[in-house]
Amino acid sequence: MTTAPAGLQPQKTWSHLAARRRRPSEYEIVSTNLLWHMRDQEQPWDVDHKGVMADLFRKYRNGSPIQHADWDAFRDPDELVYRTYNILQDGQEAYVEGLLDQHNHEEHDKGLSPEWTASLAARFAPGRYLLHTVQMASAYLVHMSPASTISNCAAFQAADQLRWVSHVAYRTAELAQSHPSVGLGTQERSHWEELPAWQRFRELMERVLGTRDWAESFVALNLVAKPAIDEAFYRQHGVSARRQGDTLFALVSEAALRDSERSRRWSVELVRQMAQRPENVPVVERWLDDWTPLADAAIEAFCSELPDNPDATANALLATRAFRTSLPLRG
Repeated sequence: MTTAPAGLQPQKTWSHLAARRRRPSEYEIVSTNLLWHMRDQEQPWDVDHKGVMADLFRKYRNGSPIQHADWDAFRDPDELVYRTYNILQDGQEAYVEGLLDQHNHEEHDKGLSPEWTASLAARFAPGRYLLHTVQMASAYLVHMSPASTISNCAAFQAADQLRWVSHVAYRTAELAQSHPSVGLGTQERSHWEELPAWQRFRELMERVLGTRDWAESFVALNLVAKPAIDEAFYRQHGVSARRQGDTLFALVSEAALRDSERSRRWSVELVRQMAQRPENVPVVERWLDDWTPLADAAIEAFCSELPDNPDATANALLATRAFRTSLPLRG
């Protein structure tokens, strides 16, 4: 039988958490230092060091112009884990389902005007394609981020988007029952591919999905594209809905924006960590300059067609610019 060397004391916690000299939280235990492909950055893919996946990690994650000495130091400001995320979103879903049930009982959809339901068919129902692109881009960040605490935030963001894709599809089916003649449930793809209101968002998100560098993908998605979608598709669209008597749309949009606020909180914290290395700042600023015109054009194309909301474009642009201005890039 072997015995422990004299004087060797057992660890009281995980070695990577010992420096904090306190009992680690649930978040720290289940969220930190989980990425196996960060053990050897030159050979990140154990199965094949020379294969496509290993090359992808080396070029677009390890070789990104955005670098940091300790990506694992990043922390989600909300400290969400899978358990607490589900508790939080169970409450969100209960609230949204309550809104849907209440308005369905009151036959809310039958009171909507033909003009507004036609607008919903053209500018709301195809939104599931737009939100799905955000889900896919978020999933790419899950895959490519250099720390598990970053990947987890992106995973919860992707889950948020899946929920809202489902809600758009559900509302499309509900509206089609009360207004079967406007193409709800049958014309979304053609609207997405052809209507001018969507084409700039299509261009923006196709370019985001084609961006391979993990850090540029984060900047393009979380700092530019997603805020543009939030302000146009949800906030300004919700203003139009309220003025058209569609209180259900307005309230559900406000619920979606609560998820977006959480997304922005962790995005701001990741920018703060990036800015700890001064060389990263001009790179992020250059990417913001490159991507912002595409997002602004998307806002203008979408918001210019929203009914009863002449200030939609200006307000959405102002909100996205205010968010980018608030980013902690400079000390």
